[in-house]
Amino acid sequence: MLYAILCYASEDVVCSWSKEQDDEVMAKLLNVQDKYAKAGRLGPVARLLPTTAATTLRKVKGESMVLDGPFAETKEQFLGFYTLECQDLDEAVEFARELSEVNPSGGSYEIRPVSVFNPTKVPA
Repeated sequence: MLYAILCYASEDVVCSWSKEQDDEVMAKLLNVQDKYAKAGRLGPVARLLPTTAATTLRKVKGESMVLDGPFAETKEQFLGFYTLECQDLDEAVEFARELSEVNPSGGSYEIRPVSVFNPTKVPA
């Protein structure tokens, strides 16, 4: 089963890291990803730019409006995601646990099964 692991944390914390701190965290995250990538089970991974770079299309009463920003009223922001082929939910939880152990920003990892309805490239 393909799982999406959605990463949420305080954008203020992550954006306050020095380049050296950010590089160190990213290197640790890459180490976690490496064993899954080598096994051919890691799909696309993306780190999103800050929410200040976001644009939202919102449809209200049949009208579409394009707005600057995500307009999410939360303490944590969606910062990125992983896709991973797993045998079961327990394995996806273990991957998220490994990510959280090396990520000093705290936050949360939402794990969801993925249903691919228009596959272009899916890990084997």
